[in-house]
Amino acid sequence: MQTTDKFVPAKDSNFLGQNPHLDTLPPAGFDDTHPPEQKHIDKCVHCGFCLSTCPSYRVIGKEMDSPRGRIYLMDAIKNGETELNSTTSQHFDTCLGCLACVTTCPSGVEYDKLIAATRPQVERNIPRNLGDRAIRTLIFNLFPYPDRLRSLLPLFWLYQRSGLQNVVRSTGLLPKVSPRLAAMESILPKVTIDPFQADLPDILPAKGEKRYRVGMILGCVQRLFFHPVNEATARVLTANGCEVVIPKTQGCCAALPAHQGQQEQAQNIARQMVDAFEGTDVDYIIINAAGCGHTLKEYGHILEGDRDYKDKGAAFAKQVRDINEFLSEIGLTAPLYPLTDGDLPLVYQDACHLLHGQKISAPPRQLLRQIPGVKLSEPIDAALCCGSAGVYNMLQPEVADELGQQKVENLVATGAKAIASANPGCSLQIKKHLALQGKTLPLFHPIELLDLSIRGEKLPLLVG
Repeated sequence: MQTTDKFVPAKDSNFLGQNPHLDTLPPAGFDDTHPPEQKHIDKCVHCGFCLSTCPSYRVIGKEMDSPRGRIYLMDAIKNGETELNSTTSQHFDTCLGCLACVTTCPSGVEYDKLIAATRPQVERNIPRNLGDRAIRTLIFNLFPYPDRLRSLLPLFWLYQRSGLQNVVRSTGLLPKVSPRLAAMESILPKVTIDPFQADLPDILPAKGEKRYRVGMILGCVQRLFFHPVNEATARVLTANGCEVVIPKTQGCCAALPAHQGQQEQAQNIARQMVDAFEGTDVDYIIINAAGCGHTLKEYGHILEGDRDYKDKGAAFAKQVRDINEFLSEIGLTAPLYPLTDGDLPLVYQDACHLLHGQKISAPPRQLLRQIPGVKLSEPIDAALCCGSAGVYNMLQPEVADELGQQKVENLVATGAKAIASANPGCSLQIKKHLALQGKTLPLFHPIELLDLSIRGEKLPLLVG
């Protein structure tokens, strides 16, 4: 397809997903609560530059599963040319929300605002089938609540240690019974008892001269399954002159419900986070998970309809810094030591909500290159989503698996001996597909490598 050709939409009802009796029945469009704005829709000139960078279009290959097609569909619904129904809404569900199209678009179309406005419309107005409701109820009543998730850790631990996990996977029955539950099970990381034993204190003093007082967000999945990353983050911050404040009343950042149109839940969770850091007198609020960081920086928008929290949310968002962004801004003061006796060939994987959502690309690379011996390489299609996309790999497992396979093949092809990834969802997705391809390439958060370098600890022999 020539992406510079002007897009001429088809007129048949199959393309639009229209009701064949639309000429006699009024279409059901968007409701009046913040529908996608026409001014954002009209910015799209249908040039097609977004198509080559859209992961769902590359896998599915249908126009309506591309940003250009979805924007045309939004316009058609908004102007009464078609309905918002179970057929049309599925094209919005296939969007990963990776925002690569926002980076690519030469016309400055704010697709992020369009899809963020459309998803709550779908959730409010389109009934889902029983299976869809069940998996979404499970996800949104479990993952955004760390205490609920923590209560299940002993069961997950027993499931793995008893050998039941090996039995379940060897039978191959779960994907046949429920592909979505199988997808959820397939990314379950190794569960340890450490989250019950390790608990960071409320305040960690800076080492040496205090340069900043910063708050630290623990995350949900991050604090339970990637707690070593949080511990490394705290050590790196204190080693570089930061006093670290960790409010225990903090919960989820609201990324999962916000990205899937669960508007009310996202607002409630955001209010709790704002309250947790109120009065802490911190200079910045630090987050080490890319998807969480993007949502935290959107609190002004998420809470804009709340008279009591609108200004608080905007002020909170201004304080948020990704850990890579922050360290790059303030500069490292702690000395760094080699991680291996020789060179370390390393590949950095761009998390979409860091690269496209927060426009952070250079800082993590600059930090990693400061570690003596690190030789950083770039994969093919570095900006293409890995397929995780929050909970997308659980809701749309077929598309996610194809993207995960491509991502891992491209990372391995660099010849690197280790991978650096700055988002827990990406890490789980990549580890899954490394295992499926029989690769033993180790994966680290960039902050873990900085922490080891500051402490002068060597990595074991890395074998690709």
